Amino acid sequence: MANFFKASNKKQSLGQSLKIKVERLDINGCGVGRHQNKPVFIDGALPGEVVSVKIIEQKGKYYRARLLNVDQSHQHRISPKCRHFNICGGCDLQHLAFSEHNTFKQQKVTELFARNALLDDLPWQPSIIGKAWNYRRKARIGVQYDKNGRATIGFRQKGTNTLAAIKSCPVLVEPFADIFDQLKPLLAQLTVYQSIGHIEVIATEHLTLVVRQLKPLNDEDTKLWLKYSQQYHWQVFINNGKEINAITPSSPLHYTLSENPLSQNIELVFDVNNFIQVNHQVNVEMVNQAIDWLDLNQKDKVLDLFCGLGNFSLPMAQKVQQVIGVEGVHSMVEQASNNAKASNIDNCYFYQADLSENWISERWAQYSFTKVLLDPARSGAYEAVCQIVKLKIPQILYVSCEPTTLAKDCQYLLSKGYKIEKIGLMEMFAQTKHVETMVLFKKSDNIGNMQL
Repeated sequence: MANFFKASNKKQSLGQSLKIKVERLDINGCGVGRHQNKPVFIDGALPGEVVSVKIIEQKGKYYRARLLNVDQSHQHRISPKCRHFNICGGCDLQHLAFSEHNTFKQQKVTELFARNALLDDLPWQPSIIGKAWNYRRKARIGVQYDKNGRATIGFRQKGTNTLAAIKSCPVLVEPFADIFDQLKPLLAQLTVYQSIGHIEVIATEHLTLVVRQLKPLNDEDTKLWLKYSQQYHWQVFINNGKEINAITPSSPLHYTLSENPLSQNIELVFDVNNFIQVNHQVNVEMVNQAIDWLDLNQKDKVLDLFCGLGNFSLPMAQKVQQVIGVEGVHSMVEQASNNAKASNIDNCYFYQADLSENWISERWAQYSFTKVLLDPARSGAYEAVCQIVKLKIPQILYVSCEPTTLAKDCQYLLSKGYKIEKIGLMEMFAQTKHVETMVLFKKSDNIGNMQL
């Protein structure tokens, strides 16, 4: 039996040039208009703008277009500060005035909550706003080699794994903003070439480079690293995939929360492979706000989940009867305990546990906690939240770096009788679409706690 195919009447739009009226930004900061009753996603476009675009992708339910020209611009459109904005995938919002970033991010969270049938009218509090530029104290710089062995040093291009060659980065703290031009001649002189995968930079009291190099480092290259480290005041570590060793004179890495009036004389020492918040100023204010929102007192017993190095635990311990911090990485648990001892804090205890597993029967979970703080990774904390409600803790403070998983976890807490008392944003990642959120939940009725 013969099959007859009728040509589709659907107009092929791929490659077509159009004028589009931009209606809104999606949750990724991408402009959205419409064509043939389907959404058109346009990177770099802002709401209310009329733009000329070229369709570069056509799917059943949407189009994706390249911005060619802005014919009518948004009142808050500005010229991006970074010369690499159009190619680098690191920052998304430089074309929008910084004063408007918080509005976009607040709308993003509100939209996600609405999608999950949560509250329409959220109790928003003033946001924590840090510096617009030169705030990032930790970043991973990629290194890729061409067929001639020449290195490209920079960050990934938008939507690809290919690196963009970066000359400078205005979101990095100033000692590292121009490090790309400092690294380029160094890498060109290395004899063990095509061996570096990335270079992580960390700026605290010291300028630290962690070089991912799987091939053994020879004496000639070691001398080269020493030369440059002396010139630019770096301390350099080599990560060979098995261990991390310093090849220059080095001092312990640490940062302090002493600027925070609620947490005096706390120094957090960390290893080069430990997680720390990238924005020091916002981190200090975030810890301060957490203490304020929880309204801590000397009778409180606080559970701090995903506690890391004790970033929240140790400042809170100065205000309460006891803090129990729990973290999945054993080395960070040890470092948190050492940080408590170094700060003469004796009412804070740290434990290692996989918080995505069943931990409610652990001995440390049996205390009569009055409050809990959790600061999970982007994957969220659904498994942990399901167990937290069984402990019947009256107040929960959730610090989130991913609003999609936050919305899911909030939905569960609301279904168990908690209500959102406060919600606020922290501009941890200025110039980007990334959102850091703090939410305070309170139990709607006065329930008891588990006893020892």
